[in-house]
Amino acid sequence: MPLNHFDAAGNAIMVDVSQKADTVRQATAAGRILVSSDCFEAIRSGTAKKGDVLGVARVAGIMATKRTSELIPLCHPLPLTKVSVEFALLEELPGVEAVCTASCTGKTGVEMEALTGCTVALLTIYDMCKAMDRGMTLTGVYLREKDGGKSGRIENAVPRGEAR
Repeated sequence: MPLNHFDAAGNAIMVDVSQKADTVRQATAAGRILVSSDCFEAIRSGTAKKGDVLGVARVAGIMATKRTSELIPLCHPLPLTKVSVEFALLEELPGVEAVCTASCTGKTGVEMEALTGCTVALLTIYDMCKAMDRGMTLTGVYLREKDGGKSGRIENAVPRGEAR
């Protein structure tokens, strides 16, 4: 399969989507941050010194989706119509799973926005908790599903290399 971000001479290009039809598109990305037991309890109880860790991380993830084209060089800026960032506390790890869903009606997909939102939400958790735990690990960020456009619906049950 040829890569479409390169021209015939091998130069990086932004893909021309002008002839594509606008369709409803949605993508969901998920990932985890593994934390210490003490850090997990501070997140769960809302007692982290920097405040509401998950509330701030949610806003950061949403804001990040809107800036994706500024961060990823060949991404198209998209008119997002909805973004959500949700968290699941995973006591057995311990850790937090972030799930970011982005939607738009447009000519190109929102996978990069969902992945960016998820990753920035996890990075924000790291930033807000680093005084408590410098050993936190971000892991398993992946595209869980996408829908719309020429390739239709794609679902990935788990990130490659991981069992759930």
